[in-house]
Amino acid sequence: MMARRPAHSSRAKAAPRHGLARVLSKLGVCSRSQAERAVRDGRVSVDGRIVLDPERPADAERQRICLDGQPVAAATRVYLMLNKPRGIVVSAADERGRDTVYDLLDRAGLPWLGPVGRLDKASEGLLLLSNDSVWAARLTEPKHHVDKTYHVQVDCIPDAALLERLTAGVTEQGEQLLAKRVALLRSGEKNAWLEIVLDEGRNRHIRRLLEAHRISVLRLIRVAVGSLALGELAKGQWRHLTADEVIALSQESA
Repeated sequence: MMARRPAHSSRAKAAPRHGLARVLSKLGVCSRSQAERAVRDGRVSVDGRIVLDPERPADAERQRICLDGQPVAAATRVYLMLNKPRGIVVSAADERGRDTVYDLLDRAGLPWLGPVGRLDKASEGLLLLSNDSVWAARLTEPKHHVDKTYHVQVDCIPDAALLERLTAGVTEQGEQLLAKRVALLRSGEKNAWLEIVLDEGRNRHIRRLLEAHRISVLRLIRVAVGSLALGELAKGQWRHLTADEVIALSQESA
């Protein structure tokens, strides 16, 4: 006697449905917050009807979604790295009129791109940008522990005991702050350069960790994310990642 198949086995599983703002973000059209504003402003329609709720379920494969009257399709995925100079803000717009990383990309003919992680205004170095929100989320989620390497100039000459304390960590404002690895790169008479590796990134993580030990940061440069190194990329310049670099970072964040 032939076994009976389960009733559901012949049915294709329905694709997961996400909120409209998330769908737009996953398509690489804009950021999640920008999508939420666009929906609430009445700029987005689904199957010809304006939708004002960013959380209303939508399906880009089965429904016609339009932004400002134009059909939305998945954008070509773009991945790039930029050498952020000190004093530049990682923001699409700044209420105080300061220069942003997007000023460095002006007139490049690129689609919307979001920063993959952050660097504060006083920090420099490797910043990733992409319109692939899923790839970006994997790189930045703490559970994936993607290493980020920094070269940090400090206002003292640290000894071995201090380096050990930085990896042991401190509790500051209820958060555990520590470095995965710390090494002395070079030192002068009054200051030194450290290489600090983090496998998670809290707000102003390195600055707060060092401040807890009464150490001031003179310069802070991110030189690598995972296996991707800043290399010889000039300050203020950017380039597209190669396919192999994108794949390597995907594997490191899996």
